[in-house]
Amino acid sequence: MTTINTISSVAARFPLPAGAGSDAVHTNPEYGYAVTRLHTANQLCGYGISFTLGAGTQLVCDAIELLAQPLVGCEIDELMSRFGAFQKELAEHPQLRWLGPHKGVLHLALGSITNACFDLWARARKVPLWKLLLDLDSKALVNLLDLSYLEDEFSPEEVVVWLDGQRDERSSREAVLQHGYPGYDTSVGWFDYPDQQIRENALRAVDAGFGAIKLKVGSPDMQRDLRRVGLVRDAVGPDIKLMLDANQAWSLPTALSVGSELATLNPFWIEEPTQPDDILAHRQLAHEWAPIPIAVGESIPNRVIWKNYLRNGAVGIVQADCTRLAGISEYLAVSIMATHYPVQIIPHVGDMGQIHQHLVLFNHIALGHDVVLLEHIPHLRDRFVVPVRVEQGHYTVPQEPGTGAALKIAMADHV
Repeated sequence: MTTINTISSVAARFPLPAGAGSDAVHTNPEYGYAVTRLHTANQLCGYGISFTLGAGTQLVCDAIELLAQPLVGCEIDELMSRFGAFQKELAEHPQLRWLGPHKGVLHLALGSITNACFDLWARARKVPLWKLLLDLDSKALVNLLDLSYLEDEFSPEEVVVWLDGQRDERSSREAVLQHGYPGYDTSVGWFDYPDQQIRENALRAVDAGFGAIKLKVGSPDMQRDLRRVGLVRDAVGPDIKLMLDANQAWSLPTALSVGSELATLNPFWIEEPTQPDDILAHRQLAHEWAPIPIAVGESIPNRVIWKNYLRNGAVGIVQADCTRLAGISEYLAVSIMATHYPVQIIPHVGDMGQIHQHLVLFNHIALGHDVVLLEHIPHLRDRFVVPVRVEQGHYTVPQEPGTGAALKIAMADHV
């Protein structure tokens, strides 16, 4: 038996090289993780993370310590057999709920706690997360999920039936386990990088086997954006997918104007064009920019807001992130819901791809989502105990037990 006997947290913050991580809104980022550690008597530990930009990480850790206390004394297999109900109890705490609900510091804490539970579970079973999820029967999988407020989409029983119906197709989708999952390089075009650097980065990414790259836009000077996008497009040619990310910098009128100009340069998507709570603005932009899809996700905090995005046709690329949602469990709920709409899931990787490399395999094999792309950000690669492996632009399939979320700094004082 693997029983949780103590809980601790770590506020991990990592300065970035000059210009790295910068965008039109976040001008001085510092990558950070609020880390949950679930300790057991047999020296096994589960590690969970939620993503921050540095300042405020300790606030999330304080919320972890407050929220996670009911986990003490829980045996991990028994806990995960009813995890959806347990997660709902944590999220609906009658006093702490007021601090959200289902968003902000408290929700980030819940995501870190949830991810630690999945990591401990996979470590206890000695399998990587993707295999753990694929080996579950449909009822056990649904028991991991809090589907409250999604009753107008489906019932748990309907999800079980749908998952069972997908099982006959799994073998035809398992080739991804041999080929690996294609990535895209998001570190090519940070906002503060000079023009020559983004051109060199783009050519380097293509030489490394990436067939898709991303460039930050959202400058007050539209001509700067157009020049830089044109520069990269000319460097890499017409066959490389080029994504553009405004990081919420535009008002709706500005997005309508600038986006129409950028659309002439054939972007694969335009990401976070405006304030993420403005679903109606995204719906209008999705209509105006079609067939170029809108991508959003890194700032969408919960499954209920995702439901509204999907129902309104306000998103074409779902960038759900298990380090910004309530962890792996809510990510899976969003992935299942997204199968009912003509959208693709390409996660934002606040985890640098460590956990999502598992989740995209599950999404494709078990849920039937297309194999498209998975974001790759290399800046914290050496900070993880077992970093992702990307070869010729593809994530190789991880084989180590767990989720891959363990950071070296979080293990340094492990007890």
